[in-house]
Amino acid sequence: MDPISQLRREMSAPGVRTAIGAAEGVSNPDTTNRKNLLLLIHLRWLAVAGQVLTILVTEYWFDIQLPLALMGGVVVFLVGLNVFSLFVLRGRAPVTNTQLFVALIFDMAALTIQLYLSGGASNPFVSLYLLQITLGAALLTPWSTWILVLAASACFVFLTFRFQPIAMPHHGGSDLFALHIRGMFICFVLAAGLIVIFMTRINRNLRERDAYLADLRQRSAEEDHIVRMGLLASGAAHELGTPLATISVILSDWRRARVFGRNRELAEDAAEMQAQIDRCKHIVSGILMSSGQARGEGTIHTTMRDFLGDLVEEWRSSRQPLSLDYRNDFTPNEQIVSDTALKQVIFNVLDNAQEASPDWVGVTAERQDEKLVFTVRDRGPGFDKDILAALGQPYMSSKGRPGGGLGLFLVVNVLRKLGGDISARNMTHGACVTLSLPLAALTNGDDHDA
Repeated sequence: MDPISQLRREMSAPGVRTAIGAAEGVSNPDTTNRKNLLLLIHLRWLAVAGQVLTILVTEYWFDIQLPLALMGGVVVFLVGLNVFSLFVLRGRAPVTNTQLFVALIFDMAALTIQLYLSGGASNPFVSLYLLQITLGAALLTPWSTWILVLAASACFVFLTFRFQPIAMPHHGGSDLFALHIRGMFICFVLAAGLIVIFMTRINRNLRERDAYLADLRQRSAEEDHIVRMGLLASGAAHELGTPLATISVILSDWRRARVFGRNRELAEDAAEMQAQIDRCKHIVSGILMSSGQARGEGTIHTTMRDFLGDLVEEWRSSRQPLSLDYRNDFTPNEQIVSDTALKQVIFNVLDNAQEASPDWVGVTAERQDEKLVFTVRDRGPGFDKDILAALGQPYMSSKGRPGGGLGLFLVVNVLRKLGGDISARNMTHGACVTLSLPLAALTNGDDHDA
């Protein structure tokens, strides 16, 4: 497969498309809108309870006659609107700005009818329009908010000229004024409290959305980096295949020469060179297999204990550490599909541990619930604080060489693709790196084989 085709295939993957779409601002706001619709539902329940309480206190405490049947009908309408909104939330259809706008318009219409039935603009609760406009400014697009402002203003003007007067009890003017002031105070406290409560929750939803988009942009940049590295590795593997084959052929011809037969030391050097060339060929084949370009061997079904045991043994024989303390406590055993990418991930972690601690490397594999937990320990100097804080970021390394830090960067991204994660910490002597991976990621090869 040529590099251009490979790039197209990688960049058309669903995860990459989603992240790139978010990074370009084509994000799906449905999750935030659903949370905001739920906030409106909660607010409407409070409005229902507040209206019922206000009607009862006005009717039976202050002895002010109200059209209870009509006002009760508005309360029933709000309850029905909330039930309908709950069904909308349970559905799979996205919640749009228009739906939030219509919901606020219905709430404003219900408030207008209640005010119309209870004194119009002279009702101290007329300032609750400001609460709905505030919510609209936080939840809606600018054009929707301005329409809401115009609608509230029109309702206020309407209530100034058209309303049903309420039959007030026979009190003096000062008593009526004091009653109006108390009503205004109750409305002020109610509106202020609701604004603080719901604006706080709305801002939290918006912060969560912004953090989610920032994470998607970061993932998009990392995945683009990985695609480029994969193309580079795949291209290099293709290019290395021909010279390695040529060197192998020439070396085979040399080994048949008489001088190699008479010189034992030279023959041993030639054999070692052939072994290293074969190892290079194996590495190149592994790179091509990881990139999906060599599938001749087919999918390998094995068990978790065998997979880890063979992996550690292969690493031990190729790296030859001075001391490797390996303990496999993974029980009960699990049938899995061998994953080349995970093998390379574990090799990277083991290589880093050996480089930091040539004398001793400790490895433990165990099962925690439905996860594989693979722990690698060393007795080296440990991680710098900056590296721990930015674990997995590219080129974050204390090795001071070009390309340092790419190993952990690839480890983090491969594990993330498989649904796992990585953590690192310093111990009293050395460092500890823990890989956690859901077993479901390895029990079905179709999920990650590509």
